[in-house]
Amino acid sequence: MKKYRFNWLGTLFVLIGLLVADNVYSAKNGQDIAFIDLQYILKNLPQYESANDQLTLIGKRWQKEIETAEQEARVLVANYQTEQIFLSEKMKKEREKAILDKENEVLELKRTYFGENGELFKKREALLKPIQDEIYTAVQEVANERFIQIVKDRSADPSLIYMSNKLDISDAVLEKLGAK
Repeated sequence: MKKYRFNWLGTLFVLIGLLVADNVYSAKNGQDIAFIDLQYILKNLPQYESANDQLTLIGKRWQKEIETAEQEARVLVANYQTEQIFLSEKMKKEREKAILDKENEVLELKRTYFGENGELFKKREALLKPIQDEIYTAVQEVANERFIQIVKDRSADPSLIYMSNKLDISDAVLEKLGAK
């Protein structure tokens, strides 16, 4: 009867071989993960810059309108304070009401333009949603072509410490979008 000795080195090679074979099999079956840098992609899309410029102009225009209304409210307050001693009770109440109305108008303008679900939010969504959809479609196409199952945005992942440049498909997405 032959005695078999346990060979640690041989067992180690077999295990390593199995692990490598499993990784190769996984890679062939689309178990890959890739990353994009959404900020980089957006920065290189002219339509995004155009939409951003439009939003900035609209925001500045609305901010100027609010500042004008605030200035009018300050003038009403200053006038009231200087003329207060000369006004009757009825006129004081009218002026105070006018000041409150103007201040409420300012608050309403701020809420309407810049508040949650305000006009700027709606405008941003209207301008950027088509661009986001385009990017999503391009990412999906590149992922399908390269058999990638998971694509993560590395610019939005603070826990990502290191990533090989081989995993970054941002340039391929830009090519699909016709940019660069």
